[in-house]
Amino acid sequence: MAKRAKKPKSILKLPDLDYSKSAVLNSLPSLNSRRSYEHAIRDFIEWYCSEPRLAFNKTVVTRYRIALEQRRYAPSTINLRLAAVRRLAYEASDCGLLSPAAGIRRVKGAKRLGVRVGNWLTVEQGKELLAVHSGKNLRDVRNHAILAVLLGCGLRRAELVAVKIEDFERREEHWVLADLIGKGRHMRTIPIPCWVKSAVDAWIEAAELQDGTLFRAIGKTGKVQGRGFTAKVIWSIVREASMSCSVGVIAPHDLRRTCARLCHQAGGELEQIQFLLGHVSVQTTERYLGCKQRLRNAVNDKIGLEPAPP
Repeated sequence: MAKRAKKPKSILKLPDLDYSKSAVLNSLPSLNSRRSYEHAIRDFIEWYCSEPRLAFNKTVVTRYRIALEQRRYAPSTINLRLAAVRRLAYEASDCGLLSPAAGIRRVKGAKRLGVRVGNWLTVEQGKELLAVHSGKNLRDVRNHAILAVLLGCGLRRAELVAVKIEDFERREEHWVLADLIGKGRHMRTIPIPCWVKSAVDAWIEAAELQDGTLFRAIGKTGKVQGRGFTAKVIWSIVREASMSCSVGVIAPHDLRRTCARLCHQAGGELEQIQFLLGHVSVQTTERYLGCKQRLRNAVNDKIGLEPAPP
């Protein structure tokens, strides 16, 4: 007599959850994503195991969302946690540990009310920020080059610390960061303005670098160390520089946002700005620009198709 196929269960125990958690983390290529998902899944497992014999289904995940809302987490944080839980459910289902009909994917995320106001610098504020590290000592030269790359090229912190000297190439008579791997493993090529390349060259010459990681730690003795540093150091450099002038406290991502808007104000095409920043969706680029539709001087008023006056 043939054996009956084992029916997937709906109540998962800790070993099953840990196995599914490992499968989720191993499927994520980004270190930052693995770190975020690991924290989110660990929080859910602790909550799930603290309740008496809960079935892993839509109702339970909805209860977890309510619990997160009661902790007064931001909608973006709640939605990230729910995304990790959904991924955990998919892996458990693929491994035969959970019924595919759990309906967890239909759990609605938290609604975001209102729109977060972005922070952009003007051209004058950008110049003031760059002037903070105008000194000749090694740390000033390095920090000036870091701020120049952030403002002039719109890199993310994680992308900046991963840049190597050999990544700079000449393409179409222009310096670029060729084939940079960014968020989501997306590849793009980033043009380097002449003034940014000059700041980078000054740092390479002062630090006597030949190859390898571009931006490196500087020891207490004032000597360049052979290793790079984490993205958190970039945050500290930007924060200290902004507090040293009248710009106010800003984040590294504000410089990426500023780069996008200044490119747009200088006549840059939206598509080219999207390529520069590495956005998959043009809507994301529009949010970075803080675009608002103008009706008084509409964009299609003077496209050259109006008939000649009689």
